[in-house]
Amino acid sequence: MAKLFIAKIVEAGRPRPLVTVRAAGEGEARLFLEAAYPEAAIVEVAEPGDWVSDADTGQTAGDIREHPGVIWQPPSSLAG
Repeated sequence: MAKLFIAKIVEAGRPRPLVTVRAAGEGEARLFLEAAYPEAAIVEVAEPGDWVSDADTGQTAGDIREHPGVIWQPPSSLAG
């Protein structure tokens, strides 16, 4: 199963809801996101740390999901 990454994406000067993507690594995650959001800035991509969600985050590489109502927060391992 591919690893889960969370992304902070800004499009037309406005942040999108939190986006999750499944990929083998961060570089691949960025490629999937750039293809899905060609007009947006991919500001940050990170492994989610201890982020827990009951939302569907997909299972296979390339699964991209938006999570309306959830805003970007740095993973706990990056906070500080």
